[in-house]
Amino acid sequence: MSKNGKTLKIVFFGDIVGKPGRFAVRDYLLNLNNDNDYLTTFYIANVENASHGFGLTEKNYNDFIEYGIDAMTCGNHIWDKKDIYSYVDKADRLIRPINYPNGVKGVGSRIIEKNGIKIGIINAIGRVFMSPVDSQWEIVKNEIAVIKEITPIVVMDFHAEATAEKICFAKYCSDFGLSAFFGTHTHVQTADETIINGMAYITDAGFCGASDGVIGMEYQTSLSRFLTGIPERYEVAKGELTQVNALEVDIDVNNGHALAVKRVFCSNSKIKENGDEN
Repeated sequence: MSKNGKTLKIVFFGDIVGKPGRFAVRDYLLNLNNDNDYLTTFYIANVENASHGFGLTEKNYNDFIEYGIDAMTCGNHIWDKKDIYSYVDKADRLIRPINYPNGVKGVGSRIIEKNGIKIGIINAIGRVFMSPVDSQWEIVKNEIAVIKEITPIVVMDFHAEATAEKICFAKYCSDFGLSAFFGTHTHVQTADETIINGMAYITDAGFCGASDGVIGMEYQTSLSRFLTGIPERYEVAKGELTQVNALEVDIDVNNGHALAVKRVFCSNSKIKENGDEN
């Protein structure tokens, strides 16, 4: 791999769950060393579970910007905090799934420039085992073409349940020049990172949050739901031990091709800050 001053590094954080996830990502970013081998490093995070496990408040959106997150993607839970409707249209770093029907607030793609490099970001949501939305196939194909008229670097967060849908859709997208395909939603990091036709890929990037729960949520509530079949409100796990799951991708800024891909899985100590907000 050549790092000759023409390489962009993208770090994509899997679904951030509650305060343990927010603070784990914050601390991870604080402890990073600057890597001068890259033109710049661009940070993307899936934030649909960032505020008490469901949705995203405007305060937490602004917190992520202060932490250094350059773009935020989401999924089906982004609408769970109702104040999203009051700020989503002015949140210029937030991207919601592009295949929601016409008229839904927010936008499904953005081009964000950092240190002179333009990065196109698309968010899409799957349809297998998910709530009904518009078909993503032609919508995303067309959006990739539109963005590539402006920049060769186009990445996507595909928020979906079924692994087969993710793999098939990723191979489809690689034919149209996508630079990186990040699967999200299941909160379990898969060990299948690879490069497909010049496109970095992972079926699921995992999650950032409390390791001692169940995909970031409190164990006892999860257990009760499985044992009884009766719905209960999920609570974010307390975060005795937290984890950060991410994917690092090196991209050639001239042609948008992925040069390298690496999984990140690291553990952090217990969050020490007080406060009731999860």
